[in-house]
Amino acid sequence: MQIDALKQKIIAAKTSLGIDKIGFTTAAPFRHLAAGLKMQKAKEYTSGFEHQVLAQRLYPQRIFDHPQSIIAIALAYPSKLPFKVPHDRQQPRGRFARASWGLDYHQILRDKMQQLINFIKANIDVEAHFKAMVDTGELIDVAVAQRAGLGFIGRNGLLITQEFGSFVYLGEIITDIPFTPDQPMANQCGTCTRCIDRCPSQALLGNGHLNAQRCLSYQTQTKGIMAAEFRPKIRNVIYGCDVCQLVCPFNRGKAVDGHVQMQPQLDEAAPKLKQLLTISNQEFREQFGQLAGAWRGKKPLQRNAIIVLANLGDRSAIPLLLKLSEQDVRPIIRATAIWALAKLAKDNKTAIVAFLKQCQQVENDAQVQQSLQAALKRIRGKELNSHKIS
Repeated sequence: MQIDALKQKIIAAKTSLGIDKIGFTTAAPFRHLAAGLKMQKAKEYTSGFEHQVLAQRLYPQRIFDHPQSIIAIALAYPSKLPFKVPHDRQQPRGRFARASWGLDYHQILRDKMQQLINFIKANIDVEAHFKAMVDTGELIDVAVAQRAGLGFIGRNGLLITQEFGSFVYLGEIITDIPFTPDQPMANQCGTCTRCIDRCPSQALLGNGHLNAQRCLSYQTQTKGIMAAEFRPKIRNVIYGCDVCQLVCPFNRGKAVDGHVQMQPQLDEAAPKLKQLLTISNQEFREQFGQLAGAWRGKKPLQRNAIIVLANLGDRSAIPLLLKLSEQDVRPIIRATAIWALAKLAKDNKTAIVAFLKQCQQVENDAQVQQSLQAALKRIRGKELNSHKIS
């Protein structure tokens, strides 16, 4: 079969394969990205989750023998919950960002790309080779997708498609089949800066790059103590951040349903916070193990859940926070629970101060001791302010 005919056959089959958008580009280097990537690294704007070998991110020939083309695919994911989240003051819920709803998108994309590879092999009479990857691979997904004509890269660094806005998962396949490339799509943001203006942590640089260290999505995925600056900014979200997507005009009216495997369940997309803090490892794996948002394990999500309880002002969580502050074996959880106690302390400040001073006598972790000192200072500051007001 001729290559152009094969390409058209692939395009015609994308819907039956469960692929929402597909495009083709060359395997030429992505040299134009080098300066920006070097700048981000030099300024320590990277997250550390990226592939670490710069040349392999820019040159497909460094990771594949004789590459000729790259096939880019996009799968649309749900942009709205199909149910109303119950409001219960005694059992407040946190939120996972949309990209973590349903089955882990890495698995979904890998399955779709393998189906695509099998389809191509079944429709070509010569030997061909393929290398599939999602966002844990070497290449930069949005750069490949943009060059393959799937959409344009917005000021927030996300790929924006005409049909689905930025609510898409991306994957790519390098191959030695020389497909005719599609036309790249130019940026269409114009003078709009809504994503930059509304970013809670001012992480966006304005040119499609970001300071990943400041991005709230990154902050929710770290394993250490979250810096005090970012704690109120995550509001009720325990994983990820959707703000730069929600304010984007290209996402207005995009009520994307996504695929069956991506459909969220209530207690996964919006889990009960106090229940999350008492869940066993086995229960965590059973309830959240299939989510992309569970990749860092239970501890970061529990740390975030404590922060969200404080952000919501849930004083009914104080008994649980007292227990975590004293008994949890993980210093990060103890330190965060102590911070939350200080934020929630009100009529019971005297009792909480006594408890924190008792913790000081037995605590042997330096970070937790710092949290104890900061908590006591905060409560005393509240007391001084209350006296001034009265």
